[in-house]
Amino acid sequence: MRYFLWFSYDGTAYHGWQVQPYANSVQAEIQTALSTILRNNVEVVGAGRTDAGVHARRMSAHFDFDGDIDCKQLTYKLNRLLPNDISIERVEIVSSEMHARFSATARTYHYYIHLYKNPFLRAYSYETHFNLNFDLMNIAAEMLLKYNDFASFCKSHTDVKTTICNVTEAKWIRIDENSYYFRITANRFLRNMVRAVVGTLVEVGRGRISLEEFQRIVEGKDRCKAGESMPGHALFLEDVRY
Repeated sequence: MRYFLWFSYDGTAYHGWQVQPYANSVQAEIQTALSTILRNNVEVVGAGRTDAGVHARRMSAHFDFDGDIDCKQLTYKLNRLLPNDISIERVEIVSSEMHARFSATARTYHYYIHLYKNPFLRAYSYETHFNLNFDLMNIAAEMLLKYNDFASFCKSHTDVKTTICNVTEAKWIRIDENSYYFRITANRFLRNMVRAVVGTLVEVGRGRISLEEFQRIVEGKDRCKAGESMPGHALFLEDVRY
């Protein structure tokens, strides 16, 4: 049978979602816990990959197991066994055709920025003291919806087969006078794509890249022309939809 996990995690202590040979990962922690509880070697397939230090408020994964499982009891046992920075929301039985990665229709990320020194935000938001023009950044962000090839924001030398993504939402949202977050939704994301997009939009907000230059960067499909990739600690996978 196929089972679906819904969970969240603080990615600070992990080298991303995917199992790594010499570093801890969220996937490894969940697989170890499941294998211990079910007394079988269990492999989980996630809805996507988050990079080192990136967090998830709502992530999903599936695993196959030959046998009946009490989903509520498994949720309880996983939460008792897993570290405090990983929390299982629920476990449910799904169709064997349901796939955590390939059945997903949309994913949403948030990137948080604050404009003043704040010890309580520093772990989950990017601190900057530049005078950013968020109205201009939103005009540039809206331009992303007109394109589907985001090679300009894909990490170089990856084995990705296509750089085509369907972005349906991209905008900066004000939290308060000094705090904002960037919300972006797409059917799929390239490696480092969100952080590269944010880094380039920040350059627009600083006045270092014009709207015309931003358009040329997107159309140029050259990662070297775009802005720097922003730190991972301020990035959250907010939701996965099916």
